[in-house]
Amino acid sequence: MTSPAATPATPARFRPEPTLGRRVLAVFAASAAVAALAAVVAVLAFFIGNAQSPQAFGQISGHFALMAFITWALLSVGNAAGATRAWFLTLITGFTSACLASLIGTTITAASIGYPVSAPLFLFVVGSLVSLNLLFIIAVVVGEMFLAPRVLRGILDYAPQRAPRRIALVRIPATNLDEGLLTHVERRPVDHALADDQWDNYCAALVAEGWETIEVDAAPDLADSVFVEDAVVMFGDLAVIAHPGAESRRPETEAVERAVRSIPGVTVASIIAPGTLDGGDVLKVGSTVYVGASSRTNAEGIRQLRALLAPHGYEVVAVPLTKALHLKSAVTALPDGTVIGDPERIDVPSLFPRFLPVGEPEGVAVVALSDESLLMSSAAPKTAAMLSDLGYRVVTVDISEFEKLEGCVTCLSVRVR
Repeated sequence: MTSPAATPATPARFRPEPTLGRRVLAVFAASAAVAALAAVVAVLAFFIGNAQSPQAFGQISGHFALMAFITWALLSVGNAAGATRAWFLTLITGFTSACLASLIGTTITAASIGYPVSAPLFLFVVGSLVSLNLLFIIAVVVGEMFLAPRVLRGILDYAPQRAPRRIALVRIPATNLDEGLLTHVERRPVDHALADDQWDNYCAALVAEGWETIEVDAAPDLADSVFVEDAVVMFGDLAVIAHPGAESRRPETEAVERAVRSIPGVTVASIIAPGTLDGGDVLKVGSTVYVGASSRTNAEGIRQLRALLAPHGYEVVAVPLTKALHLKSAVTALPDGTVIGDPERIDVPSLFPRFLPVGEPEGVAVVALSDESLLMSSAAPKTAAMLSDLGYRVVTVDISEFEKLEGCVTCLSVRVR
């Protein structure tokens, strides 16, 4: 599951293919931009060359407007056929279109003012390619090579800014919740009805803070399955499916993997035997990933995770852990990267560059809902007040029935994004 710290880079997101309508618009717009540029350049050059006489506009603007229209039609055909895929194709397309437009446009212009079709007219039209229409042709070629591909790509790639989906995976408590594994606490009776209500309230808190919850398929006979964090760890759009250290928990991962694969843009990797890894042992602080070497996560699991994450720019730091079930049973991190936790449950607190001790056992776990807000247990009011004094908005939930099973607020969800 994602930790309270941000990932080092924004991963690529799923982008649908442009529609036919957008492709047509992109071709027409790119061709029009080039034709308009050439017409403006040619008219301005003629205007300047004629001592900036206002009459020059009337004499020549219609001619270049006609040529621009013909050029637009010819370029549209070429660009639709893929002329912008390579520079030499744009060169050929631009030059050919500009020359044809010049020949056709100059012939029409001359005929409209009474020039008869004759050899002198033919020579004048051909000669215009290196005189009257030369700047127009050059502008079309340059525009087709440099402007058209940018306009085309800009339209095809344009996507309105949308608020990113913030997805949290959750899983309803099993009917045999009270049979969950215990390591460091004595077993106490669990109130199933209260646990269900607390789980509902936990999910409601996520939704109220702008998170979209996705329920993993229920597993009524898997007592610990509500602690969905242990089955998968998210690193941006990379989902690492865990291989739980407790054999009884390994069936939990199948449905979790199906759930993450259903989310567009997510890629999946897995920890495999003999490696073991519980998601609760993984804490991200920026690009540093602390992994608890606990009774549930072994050296091979840490090695595999390190190999999976190295290409993505993460550094994995192994943390000896003998006094708590999971690393995040002892420490979590604030959005600014400060690690908070109980120094009595950490073997080597000095591994964390910035460590803030808390005095309440339930206060070690926080979930970053945003850069400014935190979710934590209502059983740690002093810690909540301390974090509030540090400038965070703290949202508290009662999860007492899950705390009886060594659970905490991080265990009950996986923040995908």
